Amino acid sequence: MNMKTIWITGGSSGMGKAMALKFKQEGWNVAISGRNEERLQEAMSELNAINAGQAMSVQHDVRDYEGCAQALADIVSAYGPVHALVNNAAGNFVCPTLDLSPNGWASVIDIVLNGTFNCTHVLGKHWEAEELRGGCIINMVASYAWQAGPGVAPSAAAKAGVLNLTRTLAVEWGYQFGARVNAISPGPIERTGGAEKLVSHVKEVERIRRNVPLGRFGTPEEIADLAYWMASDEMRYLNGDCISLDGGHWLNKHPF
Repeated sequence: MNMKTIWITGGSSGMGKAMALKFKQEGWNVAISGRNEERLQEAMSELNAINAGQAMSVQHDVRDYEGCAQALADIVSAYGPVHALVNNAAGNFVCPTLDLSPNGWASVIDIVLNGTFNCTHVLGKHWEAEELRGGCIINMVASYAWQAGPGVAPSAAAKAGVLNLTRTLAVEWGYQFGARVNAISPGPIERTGGAEKLVSHVKEVERIRRNVPLGRFGTPEEIADLAYWMASDEMRYLNGDCISLDGGHWLNKHPF
């Protein structure tokens, strides 16, 4: 049986790396990509320690369409057709909107929304050329894509765009490729680095923790388990959906 291959952007750390480890443990060929070669090699040392599947890394910037196309070509050269993609690469920072520079806005939009489009589009072209059906795309979003949130205007706008792209392609590419396109909305997740960028004060971290009905932050491994389940044949009828894995955090916005 031919192994399936998955491409995970932003796969060198946090949730991306956890997903890469999970898929490789399950016997998939895994390709991780990112901008930082040193981080990619550190992640590869962990992936290579798993005695299942195969793994490779590709250094590129999701903002560069041609770079995304070349990254996919390198993966295809190594493993053949690519069956799944996780658009995990992201960028964010907290800033009041009036203090936001045009460059700050453009940077986040370019990574999150345009980067997701770039990788998704080159994969769609690949599926078309290979006449491959039944592929899977998982996009990483956030609850402020539909709820909004202060200080994260570019990320909220970009994630809203990604969520709508997810649903649009679930219909369009469902018909065209028999493909499934879904999204995950993680809540506060430990050991990802993202929380440290958004929240620096210990009291604020504890306030967020209290606002999670289950009383804790999630783990990258829990996100990885969900991503694997969503990509598996068990979920071959799941399409155009967004699953929140956040302990109920998005439902509870009132501080105690």
